[in-house]
Amino acid sequence: MIIGVGIDVASIDRFTESLARTPGLRERLFTAAEQLQPSGKQRSAASLAARFAAKEALAKALGAPVGLDWHDAEVRSEPSGRPTLHVSGTVAARAAELGVRTWHLSLSHDAGVASAVVIAEG
Repeated sequence: MIIGVGIDVASIDRFTESLARTPGLRERLFTAAEQLQPSGKQRSAASLAARFAAKEALAKALGAPVGLDWHDAEVRSEPSGRPTLHVSGTVAARAAELGVRTWHLSLSHDAGVASAVVIAEG
């Protein structure tokens, strides 16, 4: 049963400007693992913008409650490159409250826009 669906888009240019303008924003929004590619190199702004959109979409799928911690939702990549969601803390608590057992995530970035869709399934 689908419990919630969330979608979000982010302008890559605007997101890049926000990262440059606001010291520490990258660390506030993303875990250390999210900031790096599997090779250990820093992720591109487009990739980070898609992950930011995923966190926003996740919040929408959960009904956009107040008090979710950005680091309690982590976008990881399987060896194949497929993105997955891992939740803990405040996000896991809200998901449990709603009966979420499985997450589905799709990320994309093209033509200056990053997007994400999240489906919460119970």
